[in-house]
Amino acid sequence: MANIRVMDPLLANKIAAGEVVERTMNVVKELVENSIDAEATQIEIHLMDSGVQRIEVRDNGKGMGREDAHLAFLRHATSKLKDLDDLFNILTLGFRGEALPSIASVSSLSITTSDLKEGTSLQLKGGEIIEEEGASLVRGTTIVVKDLFYNTPVRLKYLRNLYTELALITDYVDKMALSYPSIQFLLTNNDKTLLNTAGDGNLLKVIYEIYGVDVAKKMLPLEGENSDYEITGYMSYPEVAKASKNVITTLVNGRVIKNSVLNRIILDAYHTYIPKDKYPVIVLNILVDPLLIDINIHPTKMDIKFSKLDTLTELLTSLITKNLKKTLLIPHVSVRNHESIDEVIEQQQEPLFTPIEEEEEFHPKSSYQEEIQFQFEVQEKEVPYQIEDNKEEHALIDRMYPVGIVHKTYIIAENESGMFVIDQHAAAERINYEKYLKELSQPTTSKVSLLVPLSLEFSNEDFLLLKEKMPLLEEMGISCEEFGHNTLIVRSHPAWFIEGKEKESIEKVIALLLTKGEFQKEKFIEKTAITLACRMSIKANDYISQEDMQYLLDTLIACKNPFTCPHGRPTVIAYSNYDLEKLFKRSAE
Repeated sequence: MANIRVMDPLLANKIAAGEVVERTMNVVKELVENSIDAEATQIEIHLMDSGVQRIEVRDNGKGMGREDAHLAFLRHATSKLKDLDDLFNILTLGFRGEALPSIASVSSLSITTSDLKEGTSLQLKGGEIIEEEGASLVRGTTIVVKDLFYNTPVRLKYLRNLYTELALITDYVDKMALSYPSIQFLLTNNDKTLLNTAGDGNLLKVIYEIYGVDVAKKMLPLEGENSDYEITGYMSYPEVAKASKNVITTLVNGRVIKNSVLNRIILDAYHTYIPKDKYPVIVLNILVDPLLIDINIHPTKMDIKFSKLDTLTELLTSLITKNLKKTLLIPHVSVRNHESIDEVIEQQQEPLFTPIEEEEEFHPKSSYQEEIQFQFEVQEKEVPYQIEDNKEEHALIDRMYPVGIVHKTYIIAENESGMFVIDQHAAAERINYEKYLKELSQPTTSKVSLLVPLSLEFSNEDFLLLKEKMPLLEEMGISCEEFGHNTLIVRSHPAWFIEGKEKESIEKVIALLLTKGEFQKEKFIEKTAITLACRMSIKANDYISQEDMQYLLDTLIACKNPFTCPHGRPTVIAYSNYDLEKLFKRSAE
């Protein structure tokens, strides 16, 4: 007698459910994606107890006839793939034909659907149809899932608490709303509305609904393409960076994905603009030929593989860095007491920076007024504080004049535009970082010989690594040679090393060279510049004179990026004249 048997369909569906349906969010995801594939323009998701007791997804899509409604609950039954070639040209969100039978096998499910020709209502329990009747001819589909995991108590046991489950669902629906701004999404839990979008196609309006007005005001449009990829979306100013990486929304052909490679490209582009533990708010929609991607690598279809990743990296990096470089990124401390977006749109305020005459020296003009007059219309949006690419040699900030210092750390400065607070350590770090990066990026010809050579001892492993990298040290201007067992003698150093801190600088450079992991010269140079800038710059509580303050500010505004230190912290915070007057009630509200 044979020991191998064909698995019962109900058992097979339960096993598949273990991969496809891990929690309530997966149910919502599969049902919402089916609604989108059905060309719905309105999708409602109603939950009871975060979906554990009840999930209802209702849409106005094209619906199904009676025969299709039955076939939809057979495993591997789908309308989205017809042959093998279709698997390499997937344009829909679903394609495997596993979702509905898997969900039905671990719940009590009802479906009411109509394609305007006939209406059908089915009741299923544990994957089996127990009741069928006709339904009204209202176009669309409504699916209700109750008692999820009632027949798989182990899976039910390992659901997280209701707040966590709801947070996962909310995050997913938010991302789908960002992916499809032309679809109206309504999400409720226990009759409380959590999201309600207009569905008018305006992505910036969806960003406002999800993240609020303060974030929506500080978003920059992303738009560009090359021969392989097209990118659209919005990216935030660095100052609104968040602590959670969930604010990074990446979409490929309308599909929400979580891809570590894409996240790394984005974070690398924001490098030195935001701290390492912060993440920019970004909505990134990538359009690409389906032949260049593989989405069939995970049961939940949440990950993806890219072909021609180098061209995607180049395009995305250039778009983000271009926006950051042409935008004045000084955090602005504004005072407002309005509560709705309509009040923000209506409010009129004077510019943060006073416009200058054409014949005067070039300085960036402010569009702070446009920032307050936040518009939802789809239009060409001027980037705030934009400068022309061919005028990068001019200062991005008008000259500031120091008037004092607070806590021996924060310089208070002014100009015609308002008041500024400058972190002296962060400002010095930025200045030194750009100086050191420039010096390290080119072979050093100017060296200073040490009166007393510096002797450094290392372990066997470290010494072998250093011997391999001694040409790089020589290129940087650090001349050294072997001296006895596992010992190096350093005889000279670059002339730009700070006097009195030569030994510390040399030790830091060598320590970075010995860092474990794959060695990349560009990364090493950047880390060296950041480390030396941090160690060699003036610190908080260090005394500096009025002349030193002025020199620091003048040097800062000459930097390529005077807005943040190399670690991403702000160097300058601005108070406009209007805000100062409003704070002291000298201006009409």
